[in-house]
Amino acid sequence: MTSRTLLRIVLPFFLLMIGAGVLISSTVSSGQQSATDVRGTWSGTFFSKYPNVAPFTITIVITPNLQGHLVGSSSLNSECLKGAQLKVTVTGSTVVLAGSGEAGDNITVRGTVDNTGTLLKANYILNGSASGRCETDDGTGSLGKR
Repeated sequence: MTSRTLLRIVLPFFLLMIGAGVLISSTVSSGQQSATDVRGTWSGTFFSKYPNVAPFTITIVITPNLQGHLVGSSSLNSECLKGAQLKVTVTGSTVVLAGSGEAGDNITVRGTVDNTGTLLKANYILNGSASGRCETDDGTGSLGKR
């Protein structure tokens, strides 16, 4: 076998191995996308898409429960929702806060945390309770981490 023939056989294999090494190295160093740490106190204002619905401010304290799952306890000034207990789901920088208040009113807040990890821009959907106090509402807003 000539050196030229050997080079034709070995070179592609060598290049393939280098490429595989680079791919494995970059995969290991980057890892999977880790979830954003949203534990702590968040506060902000949400604005309805309906002009006759007043904006409301909300403060949410997010902590792990006894099982290690994140939960949020809220306080807000809304005529349609009081003291909602929220389940918190985080996937990468996407955050979903969902739960219900004392009278059975439901809220879901879904948004994305910015690169600093301190600002959550979100959309909300509020579904009124069977009491008929409030109708369904939705809009946008943001929460800042304190």
